[in-house]
Formats: sequence, structure tokens, C-alpha cells
Amino acid sequence: MNRIALVDLAARHRDAAADVEARVLGVLRSGRWIGGEEVAAAEREAATRFGRAGAVGVNSGTDALTLALQAAGVRPGDEVIVPALTFFATAGAVLALRAVPVVVDVRADACIDPAAAARAHTARTRAIIPVHLFGTRAEAPDLGVPVVDDAAQAVGGLPPRSVGLLSAVSTYPTKTWGTAGDGGFVLSDDPALLERVRRLANHGHDGLEFTAPEGQPGRNSRLDAVQAAVLLGHAPLLDARVARRRALAARYDAGLPAVIRPLPRDAGSPVSQYVALVPDRDRVSAALADQGIETRVYYRRPLHREPALGVRADTPVADDLAARVLALPVHEHLSDADVDRVLAALHEATS
Repeated sequence: MNRIALVDLAARHRDAAADVEARVLGVLRSGRWIGGEEVAAAEREAATRFGRAGAVGVNSGTDALTLALQAAGVRPGDEVIVPALTFFATAGAVLALRAVPVVVDVRADACIDPAAAARAHTARTRAIIPVHLFGTRAEAPDLGVPVVDDAAQAVGGLPPRSVGLLSAVSTYPTKTWGTAGDGGFVLSDDPALLERVRRLANHGHDGLEFTAPEGQPGRNSRLDAVQAAVLLGHAPLLDARVARRRALAARYDAGLPAVIRPLPRDAGSPVSQYVALVPDRDRVSAALADQGIETRVYYRRPLHREPALGVRADTPVADDLAARVLALPVHEHLSDADVDRVLAALHEATS
């Protein structure tokens, strides 16, 4: 029996191989591997995709968050509000600046609860990070502080509801628009903020001298030209890729067993992951694995339960979701028959 993988990056590359490989070879032969027109073109593509004025290519989604927070004015000791259910990097970026992540609960769709965020606001709050988890557009309350939205999983979807002062994007290979390594973007409608991010991502250097103020050092975080070339080669396929994922998600929605429900998502979601709420999740996941079907848990525990954070929070909704969320295979190379096989396995495991 053939294995059904959660993602198939080799097949994705085959779709775009001619363009991607020609672009990469062109970069290698040019001798310009940092910066240049490929990076500039990828930045323009990212800005267009999100409906923003501009973008700065950086080394990873994590660095995108860190640099965006730094450019927004977050300093050591400041508080930054983050949702309980997200990848560790959302809080890790806050910790990298020696700021304090304040974890708040989420709604039923696993995105930040605006009311919980408002209750967590204090005089020390300097920013809030709504996470567009799995591509669902998060909302954030107006707290009078910068919104830096984590759009790591939102490429290909509708523009976020909570368009931040700055947005952070990841192009990790498994994202709907992925590099062949790490990469990311910071987006904004403010040219001065984008220029600040660009300097900070280049050691605080403006092309002539180091301009980062005391106590706010820059870092080495540039999107390289090879990864930009990969992104440009995949860009023309992104809309069809997202459309296929939405069609597969609709097939799952219609065929799930009654005891399994899809995690709520909005109509504009690119379905970065298809996540279902599954009772006795670990047993069901093991049953699917026995049939050659790969699944994954995003995320097994809320942020405040990660030892590295050392924070306390009351997050009953996130606690409940973390015990039941299970990501099922959903990618553009999955056939309808593959989805039907996954659904049959789910029905068998829950009967």
C-alpha cells in the first residue's frame, strides 16, 4: 500500500523544475549570490501577494518576526502579547529581544482571542502578535500598540484582517510558497520601517556605515539570491496550488466521521494545513500510521507549557484544542482517491 505523506516537496519541485532550475543556474553563473534583482523581484512578489507597499527579504520567518518587533520599538523588558497556540518561534522572537511574551488564550478557530488580549494589556505592553494560524485570518484588538502579525502560514490566502504595522512571513519549504531552505519576508506599508528592517538585517549597516543605535544591534539576516530564485520559479503556480488545497479541504469537510470536526477556518484560507479536531487523537493517529497515512500534531501543548518560556497563563480553549488537533495530508499532489482513503481510515478508527 502506497504511503500518503503529509507533504510532497519532490513532486512540488517537479512541477516548477524547469523554471526554478534555470533561475538558480542563472544566479550561480552571475556570481551575485547576495542581493540583486532576483531578491528585489521576490520582494515585489511578496508585497503584491499580501497587498502591502513593500517587503524585505530575510533569512527566516523567525528572523522576520524578530526584526519586525525590533523595528516596531520592542526593547528588553517590554511585554509582547502572543496567542497560546502557535509555533514556538512566535514567542522565541520575543525572547530573542529579551522582551517578555505574555501568553493569552485563543478562540475556537485557534487564533488569538481579542478579548483575552485586551485583558492582558498593561502599561508595559509594547506590541501584540496575532498569528494567522493555518492560514485563518486572526483579529487583534486596538490596544494602542504596534501589531506585528505572524503571517508565516498565510501565503496564498486573502489579506489578513489584522494587517499589522509590520507582517512577518516564512518561506520554509513546507509552506505553500516555499524556498529550498530557510527564508522569509517582513512586509509593511511604511517605507521608513521597511528601511529600518533592511538595515537591521544587514548588521545595522546602511551601505555606508553602521547606523543601529546603542543597545539595538542588527544581525545577519538576508534572503539570498538562490532562495529568491526558487520562490520566483514557484510563484506562477501558487494560485493553482491553493485552489487544489481548498478543493481537498472541502472533500475532507464533507466526508469526516461525525465525531471528527474540521478546525474552523475562514473562506479565504490557503489551507496551509488541514486540521481536524479528533477525540482520542493519539490512538487515531497511530491507526492511520498503521495504514501508511502520515499525520502531525500542530501543536501538542500551548506556548506557556514550554519550559523555555517560564510563564504562566490560563488558556482553557488552547488546552482543549491542543489535546485534539490533528493535521491530515493536504497538498496539491494528493488525489481525490488519497483523500477518500484517509477518510475511510478515519471512519474505521472511530467506528
